[in-house]
Amino acid sequence: MQGERLGWWQTRVFVVLLTLASTIPLLWPDIPPLVDLPGHLGRYRVQLAIDAYPHLRQWYDFRWSLIGNLGIDLLIIPLAPLIGLELAVKLIVITIPALTVAGLLWIAREVHGRIPPAALFALPLAYSYPFQFGFVNFALSMAIALNLFALWLRLARQGRFRFRAALFLPLSCLLWVCHTFGWGVLGVLAFSAEMIRQHDRLKDGQNGHWLESWVRAGLSCLPLAIPMVLMIFWRSGDHVTGQTADWFNWQAKINWVTMILRDRWQLFDLLSVLALFGVLVFGLLDRRLEYSRNLALSAAFLCAVFVLLPRIVFGSAYADMRLAPFVLAVAVIAIRPRAGMSLKGAGVLAAIGLAFFGARLGGTTVSYWLYDRTYDRALTALNHVPQGARVLTLIGRRCQDTWAYSRLEHIPAMLLVRRLAFSNDQWSMPGAQQLTVRYAAARGWAHDPSQIVTDRKCRGEWWRPIRRSLADFPRAAFDYVWILQPPLYDRSLTDGMTPVWRDGRDVLLRIDQPRLNGVSSPR
Repeated sequence: MQGERLGWWQTRVFVVLLTLASTIPLLWPDIPPLVDLPGHLGRYRVQLAIDAYPHLRQWYDFRWSLIGNLGIDLLIIPLAPLIGLELAVKLIVITIPALTVAGLLWIAREVHGRIPPAALFALPLAYSYPFQFGFVNFALSMAIALNLFALWLRLARQGRFRFRAALFLPLSCLLWVCHTFGWGVLGVLAFSAEMIRQHDRLKDGQNGHWLESWVRAGLSCLPLAIPMVLMIFWRSGDHVTGQTADWFNWQAKINWVTMILRDRWQLFDLLSVLALFGVLVFGLLDRRLEYSRNLALSAAFLCAVFVLLPRIVFGSAYADMRLAPFVLAVAVIAIRPRAGMSLKGAGVLAAIGLAFFGARLGGTTVSYWLYDRTYDRALTALNHVPQGARVLTLIGRRCQDTWAYSRLEHIPAMLLVRRLAFSNDQWSMPGAQQLTVRYAAARGWAHDPSQIVTDRKCRGEWWRPIRRSLADFPRAAFDYVWILQPPLYDRSLTDGMTPVWRDGRDVLLRIDQPRLNGVSSPR
């Protein structure tokens, strides 16, 4: 792109430094402050400890099965005994943004020959909203999928097609086991790249057209299709209950696009997304820049999938939202300089991209440090919970969605992780994960989202008002009530309970009276 001379952003040392820098926000927090991650940690603890601690079987059922959602669930099996569960999960999660950054830069290198300067703008998407939400198996699979796509392109460039077919037979199956979404995205990316390659190849022979290119591309991608058999086996089981619903929810899809970089500060996050779309427009208007047909088609295909995907797939919510950041990332790395752009001009563009990455990285680091302080304060309550206790956690939130989550929604699962105690925040989704909740005595307060309470009934949500939860939950089924960031409530509803820990409005209450007589639920 700039003759024989490499730009500073195109060297291997710089790529390694960027990849390492992408891990900085996650280095300090003991628990990566991702919304759902503590809940997953709780499931991992049950997975590892249920045979050694039989009392867990009173509350949970854990059965291994072959599903497309086992990434970290499998990785912790060898790692947790060596370094402990929490550290093992933290190290795995740290690799996700690093692999995402490395994958994006590798793809750009394979497609363009060198890393284009605009590619640096895509790197903050390693901390996109799906990652912030704690979809860790999904995020890991997507990071791996990006690197596998780069490998797919590299082997095609080297003409090693038979070796590629043999290699991707097992790799595609492993990726599917990590998470189905990553395998699906790899298939879309590989197919679009093969379409361009086959079209150009046939065009050189003066007898090609797009239809034949489609057919040849499909045949080339057959090594990636084996997991379809696993998918059929998984979804045909009697245990599978998840629904697929909420198609073409345009308002939600627009919201997902605006929330691609959602973290803590709404204005900062929205301006950052606006800057990324500005880069895409700049790539169209500036005559010194152009789009790669290969990656532009990949971005178009991913965009079509985003539009067609429903919000809920197999009982898993936010399916379409997860894809939005990767549509944008692939579109950004598709931009490259034309022959007329000087090395100096490309360097200026790369410097602006690096500054954007640095600003987002710094903001995320501060944000995670603040979330870590919130976690540390809340988790001091665990020092007052005996091992094996049954704890009902009630965490306050508003009916109206706020940009910055407290990220406490699944902190109750740390009771499982550190105290082997019951927590009422675990998901019960047969067919989507290995763990299901079986604690019948807890009735409607056994699993997610029973831990979420509000000041009033919220339209369209399962959350209960805090007054109803405190009045109606089965006291005999629990030993403690842990209340975090609650809305205002009548303190008489906690009569018969003794505070054993308090931090501001947060309180841990020991239940002394199994039943509160004469009190009915105020509706």
